[in-house]
Amino acid sequence: MHHARLWHTETVLENGKVLVTGGINNDTYLNSAELHDPLTGTWTITNSMINSRHWHTASVLLNGKVLVSEGTDIYSSNTELYDPSIGIWTETDNLNVVREHHTASELLDGKVLVTGGTAIYLSSPQLYTEGIAIQMKTVSENDTQIRTRAITGSMNIGRYAHSAFLLTNGKVLIAGGIHSGTILNSAELYDPSTETWKTTSNMHNERYDHKASVLRNGKVLVTGGEIDKNLYNAKLYDLSTRIWAQTDKMNNGRLLAYSICIKK
Repeated sequence: MHHARLWHTETVLENGKVLVTGGINNDTYLNSAELHDPLTGTWTITNSMINSRHWHTASVLLNGKVLVSEGTDIYSSNTELYDPSIGIWTETDNLNVVREHHTASELLDGKVLVTGGTAIYLSSPQLYTEGIAIQMKTVSENDTQIRTRAITGSMNIGRYAHSAFLLTNGKVLIAGGIHSGTILNSAELYDPSTETWKTTSNMHNERYDHKASVLRNGKVLVTGGEIDKNLYNAKLYDLSTRIWAQTDKMNNGRLLAYSICIKK
């Protein structure tokens, strides 16, 4: 990369390139963005974001644009849209709640569910519809087509540094994180059809800053993270039984790692 960075985002675009945004370098918050081309193995600079950010999120919308939310160095609720076709950033509607270290999940209907964050260990979500964020008591959804806000139900426990992943049935699994200084092993399921949250079985270990990936069989693999040290163990969540099971340990404990489901 052209700039070393930590606490940035990596997003695969529809053209196969990877967009890297923001982060921190030597206590300096970055607004720079770069594109990696896996076919050539090269990096190119693209236009910088309007705001410097870290601990933000970046989500690909149905129209191919990338929604970047929160995590600014001025502790603002602003969001931006990146258009890969022209390489330009534009400001869009702010979220109703300032947050960082949150998650953003693309739903099957094109909306983006924003959950948690460090403002006050938020339990409320928001939904994003292109251009407009909607407060949902700390969960937000954005609709990428109609640009309007919407409110959804709150999580049972506010949290940050958690994981969130869209399941094959369209629901979103939230797991782990931190609430009021307590590391969590609890997990919840969000149902977009009813806009409600339900608790599901707890993970065997408390963890935060871990990673979750949906496997081809529909199970969710949770790896790494931290309690008082980096975790070696990994867990599998079975959507059909809603039970967590132990799987083989990693060779090395990891914190803030990336996980990718590889196609065979």
